[in-house]
Amino acid sequence: MALAGGVTRALRLPARHGYAVKFSPYTPTRLACAASQNYGISGCGTIFVLEQNDVGLVCSKSFDWSDALFDVTWSEINENVLVTSSGDGSLQLWDITKPQGPLLVLKEHTQEVYSVDWSPTRGEQLLVSGSWDRTAKLWDPSIGKSLCTFIGHENIIYNTVWSPHIPGCFASVSGDQTLRIWDVKTPVSKLVIPAHQAEILSCDWCKYDQFSPFHATVLASCSYDFTVRLWDFTKSSSLLETVEHHTEFTCGLDFSLLIPGQVADCAWDETVKVYAPSCLSIPQS
Repeated sequence: MALAGGVTRALRLPARHGYAVKFSPYTPTRLACAASQNYGISGCGTIFVLEQNDVGLVCSKSFDWSDALFDVTWSEINENVLVTSSGDGSLQLWDITKPQGPLLVLKEHTQEVYSVDWSPTRGEQLLVSGSWDRTAKLWDPSIGKSLCTFIGHENIIYNTVWSPHIPGCFASVSGDQTLRIWDVKTPVSKLVIPAHQAEILSCDWCKYDQFSPFHATVLASCSYDFTVRLWDFTKSSSLLETVEHHTEFTCGLDFSLLIPGQVADCAWDETVKVYAPSCLSIPQS
């Protein structure tokens, strides 16, 4: 269900501020949004399962948690399972076909868990989480406890993400201004990169030997300036397009892996939007 250029599907989240949005890797029209009350400062969180249809964007399921939800990742082995991370230091594993609460709660972090990612290695069900307690943890949900704790960052960890090419390898970024590369076989980081001169909020890998799923040199960013921007790093004027359709901090952003040119974002203005930036409808040279 591709969107024509300029068409946006939007859904308002009732009294929830969006933190993360992820397309399903199985179903082209499905995505999930992790959101929180009161900008994540206090109150509960909600995970929304959204579906695109001919009418627009609708919420098919939602699940509440007792604290803020900051991130969401889809299972790589079950199309109905997703995992969220929370301000109470826990991870929650949900089956969206079941009406009750989470199937499993994993709680070992001592502060907010700001990031969670499911390993893309075929057949694995390993999770990596990053927390404000300055640690990352490796989990196997079938065991119900962490397998390893990774210590080295000197400030809050904001993002942890698996390498799509190297099994057992993940990256993390932190308020300590570094990006670190880890091997799950050792709790000590293999590489420390002083990447910025301020807090680092996010990082990602080149997933398919290209940056966005369908354009080899295009990447996207979202910002506290309320915008989403699309870039082509091979061009002298690298900024391709600025999308200005939010009225608060834009925190979540994802490319569809299954529909060319489709992007989703969410913001603190209580909305999720799915759209096709006009620059992605133009073949990139």
